[in-house]
This record gives sequence, C-alpha cells and structure tokens, in this order.
Amino acid sequence: MAMLPDLPQTEIAIVEMTNAFRKENKLGALKPNAALTAAARAFADYLGRSGKFAHEADGRQPAQRVEAQGYRYCTVAENLALNLDSRGFETRQLARDAVEGWKSSPGHRANMLRPHITEIGVAVVRAPNRDPKFISVQLFGRPASLQVKFTIENRAGALVRYKLGEETASLPARTVATYTRCEPNTLIFEKAGTAAPPHEPRNGDRFVVRPGTGGAIAVDVERR
Repeated sequence: MAMLPDLPQTEIAIVEMTNAFRKENKLGALKPNAALTAAARAFADYLGRSGKFAHEADGRQPAQRVEAQGYRYCTVAENLALNLDSRGFETRQLARDAVEGWKSSPGHRANMLRPHITEIGVAVVRAPNRDPKFISVQLFGRPASLQVKFTIENRAGALVRYKLGEETASLPARTVATYTRCEPNTLIFEKAGTAAPPHEPRNGDRFVVRPGTGGAIAVDVERR
C-alpha cells in the first residue's frame, strides 16, 4: 500500500525548508500569512479538481487571487509543484521533493530568494489519480503597508542627477519629486562628493538638495 503524507505537516515543512534556504543565502525568514495561505489553498484545490496546471489556469493572475482573499500587496510571486510516485510519499519527503524542484528551476529559485518579500502561504492537496499525486502552491508576498514613499526637493539652483536603484533620473531646480516604491532602492546623488554614502530611503523621508562647496551638492535628510 502506498505511503501517504500528513499534508498539514508537509505544508509546515515546506515553509521551514524555504526559510532554511533563504538563511543559507543570508536572507530573512518569511512569516506565514493567513490570506496568502487561503489563496494558495483555493488555487491548489482548483488545480486538483480541474486537472489543469498553470499559473493562469483559473483565468486569473496570482495577484488577483491574493487580492480576492483580502491581501493588499506590493509584491506577489507564486511557485507550483506537481509530485507523483506510485510508492507514495513520506511527509518530509514530499516537502523536500517540492522544495528541491523549485531550487533547481531558475524562475522558482528566484522567487524563493527575493530579498524583500516578507510573507508566505503554502497549500498542498492530493489530486485525483490512481497513484499518489500531490499539488503544492507556494505564494510569496510583501504587503502594501511596507511600501516606501519619499520625496526629493531640489534647492541646489541647478539640475540635479541621481540614481535610484537601476533607474537614472534628473530633477530641475526648484522642483520636488515624490516616489513610492514597493521595494527599497539605493539612492545615489551625482556631485555629492566621494565621501557621501548611498542613501537607503525609508518611508516618509525627505531629501533636500542644497548647494555644496566646489561645485558639489549637499543632501539633507529629513526623517520623520
């Protein structure tokens, strides 16, 4: 007789193994979230019943499914796994097979190692089949409450150039730019001097650019 896993314990093990993988890569642990878990379970149930297997199988995107469960997000990502074995699965073996499969796939691996995600939801269901067949859904999220909003005010009397993450931008004199970012970006001002460190904007920050010395600029950070 085929061995069958304890599915709630399999889900717990997937979270544990995912966090262990993130720790190996010097990333923070993810906290289980009820809304993400509900979205994962509803989609896993749908995949199991329908026999479909794709991120858009129900005609929706992962972000739409988590929104339907009340999750206000900045970032959402989803991993799917299908595991079948006529011999069945021990609980941790099923979790390990799903996680190792994701780690071996570049796209799934990248989702697991996103640096700014903070929450996770996992669901595993048995799908109809003669042999033990299981579908795992893993959802990652960063809630909207963690978005970063900040402003840059140019009082330098001339055009100011800066780099925000991978984006290069410029700000005319006597103007203000407001940014809302889901994930933190490094802010580097040109002509700020070699001794000026990169800035890591926090929510509510105001960067005021003023004339410096020798053609350089000075940046004051007003932090609430």
